[in-house]
Amino acid sequence: VQLQASGGGLVQTGGSLSLSCVASGLTFSTHGVGWFRQGPGKERVFVAFVSWSEGRKYYSDSVRGRFTISKDNAKNTVYLQMNTLKPEDTAMYYCAADARTHRFSTWYQRSAEFEYWGQGTLVTVSS
Repeated sequence: VQLQASGGGLVQTGGSLSLSCVASGLTFSTHGVGWFRQGPGKERVFVAFVSWSEGRKYYSDSVRGRFTISKDNAKNTVYLQMNTLKPEDTAMYYCAADARTHRFSTWYQRSAEFEYWGQGTLVTVSS
């Protein structure tokens, strides 16, 4: 199983980037997929999540209204469209997937609940 995240780069404040996460060895149509980020010297935190059926989407308070998560099952790809970027969005962004049953309804906010991880793509927002 491999998740390949891409699309990061350097952008000015207010700009946009679109991240992609492509899976091989698993099918996103049967997995919930999340995006997490980890800033310099900080812990990895939840950004966005889409359920296996794409029926549920959740966002952290810090990105809600600016970021949009979507899934293309035919391409086995999950996207994170990031608009109105701020310097505080600077981080390594990771995609993660999981297909298991979880005890808590907000499991998707916890990085430890995800079984598969991509290698990360760096987003830098300049002020």
